[in-house]
Amino acid sequence: MTETPLLELDRLSAHYVTGRGTRVVRAVDEVSLTLRAGETLGVVGESGSGKTTLALTILRLLPPAARIVSGTMRFEGEDLLAKSSAEMRRIRGKRIAMILQDPMASLNPLFTVGDQVAEGVRVHEHASRRSAHERAGVLLRAVRIPAAAQRLREYPHQMSGGMRQRIVGAIAISCEPRLLIADEPTTSLDVTIQAQYLKLLRDIQREHGLALIFITHNLGIVARMCDSVAVMYAGRIIESGPVRQIFNAPAHPYTQALIESIPRLGGGPERLTAIDGQPPDLAVLPKGCSFQARCPRVVDRCREEDPPVIELAAQHNSRCWLAKP
Repeated sequence: MTETPLLELDRLSAHYVTGRGTRVVRAVDEVSLTLRAGETLGVVGESGSGKTTLALTILRLLPPAARIVSGTMRFEGEDLLAKSSAEMRRIRGKRIAMILQDPMASLNPLFTVGDQVAEGVRVHEHASRRSAHERAGVLLRAVRIPAAAQRLREYPHQMSGGMRQRIVGAIAISCEPRLLIADEPTTSLDVTIQAQYLKLLRDIQREHGLALIFITHNLGIVARMCDSVAVMYAGRIIESGPVRQIFNAPAHPYTQALIESIPRLGGGPERLTAIDGQPPDLAVLPKGCSFQARCPRVVDRCREEDPPVIELAAQHNSRCWLAKP
């Protein structure tokens, strides 16, 4: 019997509508992916490729100017698009949680750390104030924050950046979600704290058995943390597959360029690959492949026809006319 995926997206699209409906930005465009319990998926791509919008779409937390226009989204076999706003509020934080890139965007400066970590426990598990605060202390110790009892009484501005990021992590796991979405959680951390935080996320994942979607522009983190990877460009997943296969045999020119831009230790001096040009305007996408204006291997067909998803091997797909199974 085949295990039911934890999360299934099928041709999911979310658009921003601006200028009184005259300008449509296809931030998430026909995205399909599958994530199983306990797996880690890395979502990579340049800024503006649609990574964060994809995460907000899964949580149905899009801003007023955006809306989901097509596709399906199932979590634990349930249709998330059919859920009411009240039902989604019961899912967010309890079954699906998210760590934002900037912890200060998640933490309220007017409330103590203890109140904020305990809030999810009180809302979703209907715990008393006392038991929720006891649980908050346990959570702070779980994310390796020293003097947890003291920190519970302090405010976010009294913490370092690394501590604030750990506190946000404690809030995210407070109700033991099945899926954790981490949106570039290490961007503001120095290298030493970054390594500690990544180890912490792996420990949390192992202890709680949750699935993890790790959004990042750092392919080194993907190689270390993830089981599979989805490469986004112009709102679409243009290549996806197991991490080892993508790194050893990337099929899409964009993926190849991203990997070739990573500095390597031990080799001689060499110029890193740079991707010429800029990503396209998502409101005015070019005809054909969205990467064709920047692609060093472009052919006439790329300028005329949008490539379909081509299956190259088991679980390895690419949107490129040059990709061969």
